[in-house]
Amino acid sequence: RYNKIVISPGPGNPNQSGNCLKIVKKLHKKIPILGVCLGHQIIGQMFGSKIIQAKKLVHGKTSNIINKRIGILKNLPKKFSATRYHSLVIDKKSLSKDLKITSSTSDGTIMGVMHKEYKIHGVQFHPESIKTKYGLKILENFVKE
Repeated sequence: RYNKIVISPGPGNPNQSGNCLKIVKKLHKKIPILGVCLGHQIIGQMFGSKIIQAKKLVHGKTSNIINKRIGILKNLPKKFSATRYHSLVIDKKSLSKDLKITSSTSDGTIMGVMHKEYKIHGVQFHPESIKTKYGLKILENFVKE
């Protein structure tokens, strides 16, 4: 039995993620879901956002994250450092009306989303990385939600 789902990072794009899109589609109304990196993109695509090539590839680098302090990021500073490792992003122009941006980079790249109605969260960065400040707190926030 489980009461939360984490869709982890992985290679490729949401269409190459096995049954992950189906899992989000089937369970998003019943069980809280956290998507990390590819999982974040899966959530974006499942709710109708386009996944596009990032303007800049970021592999194993840290970036300053601008935090709107909502959802699982609510009790964190307005800016914090996080590790990124991706070449795809959720397209801001096609962001689903069901999703709300929770964090971004200074150039406007979406780094976090949450569903407006259900307990669904996504982060493009890697909270599990030792170089992500407050990563453990983000994961704790999801578990305690």
